[in-house]
Amino acid sequence: MNTPMPSAGDIDLVVGYDGSPPASRALDAAVGLLRGRSGRLDVVYVGHMPGVDMLSSDSIAEMDTSFDEIEQELRASARAQLEGREDRWRFERGQGPITQQLITAATNLRDEHPGDTVVIVVGSSARGAHRLVGSVAVSLARHSPVPIVIVP
Repeated sequence: MNTPMPSAGDIDLVVGYDGSPPASRALDAAVGLLRGRSGRLDVVYVGHMPGVDMLSSDSIAEMDTSFDEIEQELRASARAQLEGREDRWRFERGQGPITQQLITAATNLRDEHPGDTVVIVVGSSARGAHRLVGSVAVSLARHSPVPIVIVP
């Protein structure tokens, strides 16, 4: 008896993006992972305010304005990088700890599209300090409830 194979579902990729070379490599890798498959890309920029409790409300408002400007620049940068290569993408901005925001974006996407495979794609920095203190990629590897791809 032949049983039809179940549909594997789409692949939904959450890409951490801050415009840096590692983030650009991660976006390129995500395009490659999506090629020939059905699914989508969520390009996620996270505005992170370290030590926010030590800032005045005026400083926080100023930083929010800066994050808005950065978001627009990064959205344009991602659009330029993806133009002619992939059109199944959207840009999101999170606010808070980077690792947690990427996990939240991935779990929200998984909840929106049950049956799909959700993967977080991030770039890795070769800087020594990240290897000693930790990085977003290392933290995701320890805490992510969905698979991750770390692009060197």
